[in-house]
Amino acid sequence: MGTRREGSFPRYYGRELQGMVRTNVDKALLIIDIQVGIIEGFHAHRATEVLGQINKLLSKARATSLPIIYIQRDGEAGHPLEVGTEGWQIHPDIKPRTDDLIIRKRASDSFFETTLQRELEARGINHLVITGCMTEYCVDTTSRRAVSIGYDVTLVSDAHTTIDNKLLSAEQIIAHHNALLDGFDAGPHAITVKPTAEVIL
Repeated sequence: MGTRREGSFPRYYGRELQGMVRTNVDKALLIIDIQVGIIEGFHAHRATEVLGQINKLLSKARATSLPIIYIQRDGEAGHPLEVGTEGWQIHPDIKPRTDDLIIRKRASDSFFETTLQRELEARGINHLVITGCMTEYCVDTTSRRAVSIGYDVTLVSDAHTTIDNKLLSAEQIIAHHNALLDGFDAGPHAITVKPTAEVIL
């Protein structure tokens, strides 16, 4: 896996810069850190339901040959996602196929020192449909970063999850981020929050 820093904009330009609306938006399904150590080890909120919603999205994506990208967190020794351990594995309920792309990362930002942007550029992707764990860390950070470097984002409201913290329940965190991120923009690019049933792939 490459480790170059990603910072350049995609090869296309935004709607406003071109003075026209893009009609042939090319999407990819992004599944962030749905790993055994989080889903089962941390007892993620509504894990069974979230896995089910991601599987619905996977079925839609496979039916239209949409690119599917799994992000896998590499934890250090002793971490619940320590590389090579059971907890590090992508959850078997959404097991990748041989033609799916897996990109490994070490930070909350799925673009940071990974090949994600390069892979998106190579496939002509300009719109990410984002799911995964954990809502307030990797899902939030990756969604904001994607918009800031020139991608549109659909955050699937019922297909990301987290755990309780000292101040808020997981349910509150998820609801807060769904409300907070809906409409977050950078220039012509924005995050739209939709439930699985309304996502078109």
